Amino acid sequence: MLANCLVMLPIWVRFGGVRPHWIALEIAMLVVAFSLLPRTWWSRVAAWVACVVVVASAVLLVADSSARMSLDRPLNLYLDAQLVGSVRNLLDGIFGAGWGLVVLLGSVAAALASVVVLGRLLLSLGETRPGWRPRIPALALLAVLVALVPLRWAHPSGVVLALPVTQLAREQARYAADMLQERERFAAEVAAARLDWSDEPGLLARLDGRDLVLAFIESYGTSAVEDPRYSPVVGPALDRFEAVAEARGIHVATGRMIAPSQGGMSWLGHGSAISGLWLDNQLRYELMLASDRPTLIDDLESTGYRSLAIMPQITMAWPEGRLLGYDEIQTRAEIDYRGPPLNWVTMPDQFTWSWMQRTALADTTDGPVFVEVGMISSHAPWTPILELEPWDEIGDGRIFDRWRDAGESPESLWRDAERVREAYAESVRYAVHAMVSWVERYLDDRVVLVALGDHQPAPLVTGDDAARTVPIHVVSTDPDVVRGFVERGFAPGAYPPSAADPSDVPRMSDLRRLVLEALSGPSPIGTTQ
Repeated sequence: MLANCLVMLPIWVRFGGVRPHWIALEIAMLVVAFSLLPRTWWSRVAAWVACVVVVASAVLLVADSSARMSLDRPLNLYLDAQLVGSVRNLLDGIFGAGWGLVVLLGSVAAALASVVVLGRLLLSLGETRPGWRPRIPALALLAVLVALVPLRWAHPSGVVLALPVTQLAREQARYAADMLQERERFAAEVAAARLDWSDEPGLLARLDGRDLVLAFIESYGTSAVEDPRYSPVVGPALDRFEAVAEARGIHVATGRMIAPSQGGMSWLGHGSAISGLWLDNQLRYELMLASDRPTLIDDLESTGYRSLAIMPQITMAWPEGRLLGYDEIQTRAEIDYRGPPLNWVTMPDQFTWSWMQRTALADTTDGPVFVEVGMISSHAPWTPILELEPWDEIGDGRIFDRWRDAGESPESLWRDAERVREAYAESVRYAVHAMVSWVERYLDDRVVLVALGDHQPAPLVTGDDAARTVPIHVVSTDPDVVRGFVERGFAPGAYPPSAADPSDVPRMSDLRRLVLEALSGPSPIGTTQ
């Protein structure tokens, strides 16, 4: 029973109950088989090996269920083994510095204890009675269990029996074989893609030397705008966006794009957007970094732009940024923020917008700048929910000290899925309000803003069938800039157009092309005011 619960519990958690399967056939066969074995040194070794395999499988099944629930994809050991450090950082952000290591070490200790307990239980089953007659009932039961295996494969969803360990092993073998071919597929896609835009007529001429800001808003998916659970909360922020644009004579167009990930791994979206390549797994991302193919950074630098990455969520070394070729990189260590961290969020979005305005966009003497910036207030665990502060008082962020211990603790909030969803909507509303407030106060003729979500939140928030789409806004005082995007499927205003045909929705890897096509061409008449 203990071994069965170990391997089945992750599946029960994922499906919200003891369904669709109750019994792991492998475990049942294992128990019956060891009840037939004599107590010898080799059966004891086999028992301990079997227990290690069972517990290791249980750990991987937990990881698989976690990946499906948080990232809307299965575990891929070939790619995901290197993400343990990211998991620890996320746990540190949610529970406090150092707790990620404590949780991981506690999990290892629990796994070892499970091996010991299971091993002793399995060894106690060893047959001590001589002869085969006492073993006949167990042999008959083992034969029945083996005969049920084809039935399980023939009816994968209609029976209470499961083969979780076998299924896991088959999936991981298939993923590994698939990844071994990924390099060739990616190389073929790179060869076929148009990645050099240097010969585009009037490359970025419509941008006309304005600063370009590419802002990624954490977990800002179309579910926040269209799901009836969240739209009453987020919709008013978009209505305010349109009202601000009309009052200030600013032009806004909005589209939707398919993100390569869900619930996390934001770097896949960032990399897809600037490279023009579809990076839906870690291997593709690393292959892109290792290549010398030009990116949107190179496109802009070829027309006289400096490039700057502002990434407040990055608290460790970021060699990927150097490989991407930014002229300057500002991570948490380089940003002068003196306020409190807010669980995983290192600094509020309003501070990041203010910091960017003061340090990157205020100086007009060094020529135009391309800024890629990450806004992270809407990152899980979505507590506390902030309010906007007066822009003139943002300073070094100490004004946010009043939020240091505000709101519900993540441990308390995440006990209730419904409250998690409510907090998500409020968090996205704050993130959109911060963007709109910056537009209202600071956006002028010298800046073009492209703001988009990095991915949808986890399936816990969106549901299992939600599309992996995110809104993308283009904002400028120049109608000619926005018109180029409207001509390519964007809708005027702050709401994305309907997706009647999902096949018509561009992927995030199309963003580079869209930006270059919409902003290139004949130079606009007149000069920037």
